[in-house]
Amino acid sequence: MNEIILHPKKEESIKRFHPWIFSGAIARKPESIASGDTVRVLSSGGDFLGIGHYGGGSIAVRLFSFADEPVDEQFWQRRLQQALNMRLRLNLISSATNVCRLVNGEGDLMPGLIVDYYNGAAVIQTHSTSMFLLRPLIARLLIENPALPITSVYDKSEKTLTIKNAADRIRLNPQDGYLVGNCSIPHTIREHDNLFEVNWEEGQKTGFFIDQRENRRLLQHYAADRDVLNMFCYTGGFSVYALRGNARSVCSVDASSKAIELTDRNVALNFPDAPHSAVVADAFEFLHNSDNCYDLIILDPPAFAKRRFALRQALQAYKRLNAKALDKIRSGGLLFTFSCSQVVPKESFREAVFSAAAIAGRYVRILHQMEQPADHPVNIFHPESEYLKGLVLWVE
Repeated sequence: MNEIILHPKKEESIKRFHPWIFSGAIARKPESIASGDTVRVLSSGGDFLGIGHYGGGSIAVRLFSFADEPVDEQFWQRRLQQALNMRLRLNLISSATNVCRLVNGEGDLMPGLIVDYYNGAAVIQTHSTSMFLLRPLIARLLIENPALPITSVYDKSEKTLTIKNAADRIRLNPQDGYLVGNCSIPHTIREHDNLFEVNWEEGQKTGFFIDQRENRRLLQHYAADRDVLNMFCYTGGFSVYALRGNARSVCSVDASSKAIELTDRNVALNFPDAPHSAVVADAFEFLHNSDNCYDLIILDPPAFAKRRFALRQALQAYKRLNAKALDKIRSGGLLFTFSCSQVVPKESFREAVFSAAAIAGRYVRILHQMEQPADHPVNIFHPESEYLKGLVLWVE
């Protein structure tokens, strides 16, 4: 195992169990080191600090162990079992819900790895060379684990894998496909007894936004007798829950015609005669041009900022979007508004929504502050893994 030596005084965050080591903290490393290598990290005085994967970028090492221990098949089997045991002990997988995130990167001390479970199928996404190289082992361990019935494993790392140079791209040659088994697409899953079709081969991320599960159920509680507008509806998750909560009407809007087709199918799968309409449209244009008003609006846009340099522009977009939505809400209505941008702090998002309310001239009260669910755990030593934030607002 290669060893990396840090500059003096660069070990303090690691002693507090933060899993990232930035390139500027490294004093010495072997000339032969390559992206994907497993490395031992030592302080400037030679003290052991942790074991991680070398990536070669600005985040040079992602630590996954702070013990000086062998990293072999048994190690990854234990780490995967720990993640699975937590989900099972929390009853996150049941007859009513057979979809769950099994591995959440740094939140489960497996940085660079995402595993989502869809009713017997597992979908893997890797964000580092090291985890990409471990895919065959991870797939086999998932299939062999008796605690959860998994018959197929699909790898969807082609677009998520960060590759620094052309040689590595040729060497790794990431291509989406099944590592084990096969599965008919779309695949039907159940979430809180609502049915959804999932297409991980063509859909966004791993095919379904599992992280909004509990926020969808909260919306169901407030939907009765309300006219609901679901912006950025994707596959219609919030729309189905609103109808389950006896909404008077639901309108789903997305810029993707494929997303709207899947939303219509998911609504029909649960409520064949639902008071539901679906529109293919840009969200900003729809809100600007529509003359309709609603009792409840959901804003769940894609990440407006994926890098810190885009933060200011993203906050302006959140402000404009929320101001337009607040203009369309009847008095006594509700706004469910979200940001999934990791680089947007919750305080900054809240300030953007505050500014939107001032622009719209509406008095609002915060009823709930929302976040990611228990199967997307946040490593307390790694606050960067807390990415989803949301507000439920009462609008006068």
